[in-house]
Amino acid sequence: MDKVVSSIQEAIRACGLRDGMTISFHHHLRSGDYVLNMVVDEIAKMGIRDLTINASSIHDGQAAVVEHMRSGVITGLETNYCGPAVGREISRGVLKNPMIFRTHGGRPASLAAGKSHIDVAFIAAPTADTMGNCTGKVGKSACGALGYAFEDAMYADKVVVITDNLVPYPMLGWSLSEDKVDYVVAVDAIGNPAGIVSGTTKMTKDPVALRIADFAAKAIDAAGLLKDGFSFQTGAGGASLAAAAYVRDIMRTRGIKGSYALGGITGYMVEMLEEGLFESIQDVQCFDLKAVESLRSDPRHQEITSTQYASPDAKSTAASSLDAVVLGATQIDTDFNVNVHTDSRGYIIGGSGGHTDVADCAKLTVIVSPVSRARMPVIVDKVLTVSTPGKCVDILVTQYGIAVNPLRPDLKEKYLAAKLPVKDIQELKAIAERLNGAPHPLELKKERVVAHVLYRDDSPLDEIYCVE
Repeated sequence: MDKVVSSIQEAIRACGLRDGMTISFHHHLRSGDYVLNMVVDEIAKMGIRDLTINASSIHDGQAAVVEHMRSGVITGLETNYCGPAVGREISRGVLKNPMIFRTHGGRPASLAAGKSHIDVAFIAAPTADTMGNCTGKVGKSACGALGYAFEDAMYADKVVVITDNLVPYPMLGWSLSEDKVDYVVAVDAIGNPAGIVSGTTKMTKDPVALRIADFAAKAIDAAGLLKDGFSFQTGAGGASLAAAAYVRDIMRTRGIKGSYALGGITGYMVEMLEEGLFESIQDVQCFDLKAVESLRSDPRHQEITSTQYASPDAKSTAASSLDAVVLGATQIDTDFNVNVHTDSRGYIIGGSGGHTDVADCAKLTVIVSPVSRARMPVIVDKVLTVSTPGKCVDILVTQYGIAVNPLRPDLKEKYLAAKLPVKDIQELKAIAERLNGAPHPLELKKERVVAHVLYRDDSPLDEIYCVE
């Protein structure tokens, strides 16, 4: 049996791709990914049109797909995150059909339940053998975990592995197995691994962010969660990493040993593992190259699927056992609803990813943000887009103090007892407006919806409207 074909075009033909179908991609190479653009370019040359892309995320390195949206090759998009290079064009109406936003946990649940369907999955694999066993841990384009590709391989009608490091069968240390794979294609390069870096991945020196991070760590501690067995997830942004640094200091001082760190993993979390502050890492995606190396070499660093990460339909998940999570926000309103999809002008610049999943699951969900950015208040009466409902958010931490969701009076009592700077969220909003002025209400074209935002159980959460 020979699964290796000579080109992407040959694989497309062999899969029987035709007008109106759905193709999928994973995002582990992020802006360094070449595969999505290569595949869609070949599809366009073949005259196939009216396709939907179902991708775990879309990043700025894939902006060339916008021209295929204009031409009608791509008319639909389902994703969990969409970077601004593509998102802003969708906000202007370039895509024929409204895009669908899910969460990182909602996407595999939707595929498993048959609510969304993939006709052909294209999996970028840094190393693969001739039967399709593959991994992201090794190879010149190594990106680490392939957590978001497992469900594509499992549920797609046809699966094509595209690699730039084809090795003889059978390879050792595979992540995805051959029994799911139909065809294998070798190309010169599937991407630039330097492009996998997400967020700043560097510790901030901004005094405002450091103050927020200090408050966040103290809030986690005062909630009674910082003890042996502590489980934790944080983002890759400067303030989130700084919060992890302050948590690290407390754990060191008290000799606390956590159980696991979760999520998209940075080198900073790897250092905490190496220092013995956590027993293990459960990794659905690597945010930098130090995390890639750790996954390759340290058996305590485990690769997990997106189902195991956060599917609401799974029997259990790593997210469902989380103690605390530190997340960001583009906007947060006085009902604690969080927006991470759109900017203050209504343009699509991101998406939930795992934000909504872990916020819903964790014992303590901490949103860290300054009260304003670029002279625009972050705290508003009503967010432009609800990404994570207020019922999932416990506290907002700013440089001026900590606002506690009224749904958690127990936390307010603990923070007051710990003499933390507790503020009403309306107080923080007033401070932001005093510093920057009240924002003018936006007038969006509500006669045209450009995106549907779904909750993690696939129920409607919000809509995003055309901006221009």
